[in-house]
Amino acid sequence: MSISLLGNKIGMTQIFDEFGNIVPVTILKMGPCIVTQIKTKLKHGYDSIQIGYGIVSNKSLTQPELGHLEKSNLQPFKYLKEFRIDPSEKFEIGQTLDVESFTIGQLVDITGKSTGKGFSGLQKRHKFARGPMTHGSKNHRQPGSIGQGTSPGRVFPGKKMAGQLGNKTAKIKQLKIVQVNKDTNILVIKGSVPGKPGNLLTVTTSK
Repeated sequence: MSISLLGNKIGMTQIFDEFGNIVPVTILKMGPCIVTQIKTKLKHGYDSIQIGYGIVSNKSLTQPELGHLEKSNLQPFKYLKEFRIDPSEKFEIGQTLDVESFTIGQLVDITGKSTGKGFSGLQKRHKFARGPMTHGSKNHRQPGSIGQGTSPGRVFPGKKMAGQLGNKTAKIKQLKIVQVNKDTNILVIKGSVPGKPGNLLTVTTSK
């Protein structure tokens, strides 16, 4: 069954494998998530489920959000997210999804917001080369020319320039699960994942 979970990044560390090699890993706290809505092709045009994660107080949600969850007699959740499913997969409203669905050695895709680094220049943001540092050069980290003159008389859209770096949705594919702790809903993933510790992440089985 293809499954997706919401959770948080705890942090990075390293472990030793059976051959004594050091493996860098990221520890994730995933779920438990609750199925809050089921959509079918007959009624909605496609098959999907909506899951909720992170129980909060009623004051944290708007009336429409509360009404949506109260229809199914569910507690308020901070995060709701929808995932497409195969029509042959069966889910129920109120069903709990946790790390029991994952196995050691399985490959997963992880999506989250990358770490924001603020306003950055061309060398840091786009890996531009710098200008000469000697012989009277005044062009060290400046962008230089950004286009032609009279024709076309404008800067083309998409020009690589200084600006906001990071804080964008990033997806890392084909990451290997090293350990699964079903008691604490912990996943240990080989390699790094987007964002800082505490960042909200989505884990989906790789296709």
